[in-house]
Amino acid sequence: MYIPAHFAATADSVQDLLTRPAAANLITATPSGMLATLLPFVFDPTAGEHGTLHGHLARNNPQWSEPALGESLVIVQGADAYISPSWYASKAEHGRVVPTWNYSTAHVYGNLVIHDDPAWLASHVRRLSDHNEAGSEHPWSVDDAPEPYIAGQLRAIVGVELLITRIEAKHKLSQNRPDADIDGVVTGLLALGQTASAADVEKARPQARRRHAGDPSRPPA
Repeated sequence: MYIPAHFAATADSVQDLLTRPAAANLITATPSGMLATLLPFVFDPTAGEHGTLHGHLARNNPQWSEPALGESLVIVQGADAYISPSWYASKAEHGRVVPTWNYSTAHVYGNLVIHDDPAWLASHVRRLSDHNEAGSEHPWSVDDAPEPYIAGQLRAIVGVELLITRIEAKHKLSQNRPDADIDGVVTGLLALGQTASAADVEKARPQARRRHAGDPSRPPA
């Protein structure tokens, strides 16, 4: 991944990206060619040197049974958005501005392990459901469904675990723009209802230039 220095992700921002409830693309090189599946995942930072990603595939999906050649790749995406140059204060000053696209992404490489054990799968789907239901007013639990039904559903899937070997991450969130332009980007995104992208831009604002009220890094007036 091409990562200019000003868009390099910090360890904290990578951790935040991997722990958000999300789905990601699992990509494997196999004797049959490249295979890819979008699947929800759970990040476990305590396993191994770099942590692991846990997910599952439909049993009928051939990706789990095709041996992976070398490392596998999971592409994790955060919020992304079109950035209009009309939002920049710089447009009125000199006009030398163009559109761009803001995004956060992590390329997570590792060795893929297949799990076809009912106990592993039961623990995984419970953790995955709890992770995604955490913000719900009335969270659904695996225990809400009949046990025989859940057992049948578990027989239809196969677990996958990526033992992470390295992570390349990029947060392209207007960090290279002047403060006035960043303010315009945040305002523009909020006007479109893209609150997640706006929050990411504000959070990525260079430390010495943050304007959050009460932010200890805020320089004195």
